[in-house]
Amino acid sequence: MIRLTELSTPLGPMIAGATDEALRLLEFADGRRAEAQLERVAKRLGAAAEHGTTPGAVVGESPIAEPLADELARYFAGELREFTVPLHAAGTAFQETVWAELLAIPYGATRSYGEQARRLGRPDAVRAVARANGDNPIAILVPCHRVIGADGSLTGYGGGLWRKRRLLELESGQGSLLD
Repeated sequence: MIRLTELSTPLGPMIAGATDEALRLLEFADGRRAEAQLERVAKRLGAAAEHGTTPGAVVGESPIAEPLADELARYFAGELREFTVPLHAAGTAFQETVWAELLAIPYGATRSYGEQARRLGRPDAVRAVARANGDNPIAILVPCHRVIGADGSLTGYGGGLWRKRRLLELESGQGSLLD
């Protein structure tokens, strides 16, 4: 069962979905992306439906919610560079490999989609890597915002390019988002 919690952040409300063991979903609450990601995560977990909710999801705090809120607040204040909340992003084997490589991008650094594909040993799979990157169900903690265009441009971010820009500014030492 996935428990859903709404979190307030300087970049807008987020929906966190977690089991008792791990964070499974973190998405900005505006737009349709959060609901689609929740359905995808619940389907991967084979979660059962509850009355009046997305299949496999209920509103309520998991043991992950409080530590997650604390770590996000410290991250947005510019005080935290590495998250310790347990994660489990369920996807295809290829997606999970792409998401694991996202976790290897250091705080404050960026990589291009092509570089990500080369690091995975799949230099011709740039589009597939970009698609898997876009399917990442755990925003910020699995740092898909750190992947940019080969020319250094900001491209593709489910939460909106303005958020991607703000996250990269934060990580490059340009102050906290709480200012």
